[in-house]
Amino acid sequence: MHGIMATGGTGEFPHLSDDERVMTTKAIVAGAAGRVPVFANTSACATHDAVRLSLQAAEVGADAIISVPPYYFPLSEPALFSFFTVLADRSPLPLFIYNNPGYTGNPLSPSLLVELLQHPNIAGLKQSESDLGHFVEVVYQIRSARRLDKCLMTGIDSQLCASLATGGDGIFSTAAGIVPKQVVEIFNLATAGDFKAAQLAQLRLQPLNRFLEYEPGYVAPAKEALRMLGWEVGTPRAPLPNLTDDERTRLQRALSDVGVLPQVESRST
Repeated sequence: MHGIMATGGTGEFPHLSDDERVMTTKAIVAGAAGRVPVFANTSACATHDAVRLSLQAAEVGADAIISVPPYYFPLSEPALFSFFTVLADRSPLPLFIYNNPGYTGNPLSPSLLVELLQHPNIAGLKQSESDLGHFVEVVYQIRSARRLDKCLMTGIDSQLCASLATGGDGIFSTAAGIVPKQVVEIFNLATAGDFKAAQLAQLRLQPLNRFLEYEPGYVAPAKEALRMLGWEVGTPRAPLPNLTDDERTRLQRALSDVGVLPQVESRST
């Protein structure tokens, strides 16, 4: 992998105390040992909390911060612009904006993202928006219209090949926490210009990506998949549910289809 995101959604940041978030980032920084950059998620509902978490991330050695918009209260575009501007101004680390409207309830429009990406301490974007057209518009505005040197990443595994084909730089990936080799393969093939092979590699991952992107949510499947591969990482914290027996069977079959577990015979009913 080319980087690690600490305490993101897969890392259950809403269920961690502030101390646990800082401790986790510190442990990941130590494990990475300078080999790849560490992006510390400092998302919070209040601006002062996001700033404080960002300062603490810098103290424990993170290389950059990443934040979703504040969630719960609906916010206007001027309020969202102010949040990210203040965070970028006060953070000693480069900031990546994380647009995830399905989870935050506060979408960032392409025009707002383009405006924010002109800030000198906003280094890039993680775009977890189901409409790929939003990402393409941001890429067009940043690459062609303004020619800014910003890192534009998707956050949706099934969009990796398509986003790279339209000028994206990579992905903050859930699947890469389970099958990193396969995700890097897509990236390497696409950046080498072999989009036909990248497309085929992308489609081979779809049985797993489908499981991570739709029901029952991605935390329990990610943890259960790692357990199936021999990594005991515990269970989700309440109130997130564990997988049902049927979901486990379907996940095992998805990992088999991807080729990282022995083939599971499908049963017809």
